[in-house]
Amino acid sequence: MNPSKEKYYRALFAVSAVYDVMLGTALTFFGAPIFNALGIAEKLPAFAGYITLPGAFVIVIGIACALIARGDMRRNADLILICALYKFAYAATVIYYWCTAALPHVTFGIFAIADTIFFALMMESFFTVRKARPEAT
Repeated sequence: MNPSKEKYYRALFAVSAVYDVMLGTALTFFGAPIFNALGIAEKLPAFAGYITLPGAFVIVIGIACALIARGDMRRNADLILICALYKFAYAATVIYYWCTAALPHVTFGIFAIADTIFFALMMESFFTVRKARPEAT
């Protein structure tokens, strides 16, 4: 694989790692204050775990992106696909609710736009990495 392209992919996954770990940490530990600040506290579920657990999952995806960024890109192709599909799942869900006027706050839409961009870039990296020839050892 072209070294500059590999450097770009590593940067992409490093940025995604920071983004996801920060977002996941915010949801895991500060879900209620965030919903209050957005003026949608009434949308919080009665059981806080419904916000905490997805936040923890976002942290895990961030860690996966960090592992991709520092590891063997070709060997991590399956992990790249999982991270891309996670981005797609979030974006598709939010865009659906945005289109049906059931989105509680536009902030969720902004994250969906970011994840749509991440999805497209990650899928491009997945296909490029998959077709890359193995490095000679």
